[in-house]
Amino acid sequence: MRGEIENIKRKQQINNFRGLLYGKITPTDVDGLIEYKNKAWVLIEVKYLENTLPFGQRLAFERLINDVSQKKQAIAIVAEHSVHNTEQDIMVDGCRVREYYLSDKKRWMEPKQEITVKHLIDKFLYTVNGE
Repeated sequence: MRGEIENIKRKQQINNFRGLLYGKITPTDVDGLIEYKNKAWVLIEVKYLENTLPFGQRLAFERLINDVSQKKQAIAIVAEHSVHNTEQDIMVDGCRVREYYLSDKKRWMEPKQEITVKHLIDKFLYTVNGE
């Protein structure tokens, strides 16, 4: 089934970037990435409760969105979850969006009302499709 993890044990392995230090820069990860019909990019990062987006990750996401937006529309979404049990899946579609960075605005924004990741992506893609 699309979107399901094929090998749970492999997914649980940690990618350790300790040996990839360039000055103060180390790799960052992205929780989700969608390339939509050669029209747009959607980047998703999910944090546990109030955990913040580290400065370097935030800067990397901004720069990535700004760079790819020269060709396509793009959005970076930071969402949060409250799943305490580490054995339980986090259903990203229902996570609450904390903030997002839009390519055409070039700034981070907080939603005016509570919105889920799925709903924000749907709204973004609706505008991408010109509807």
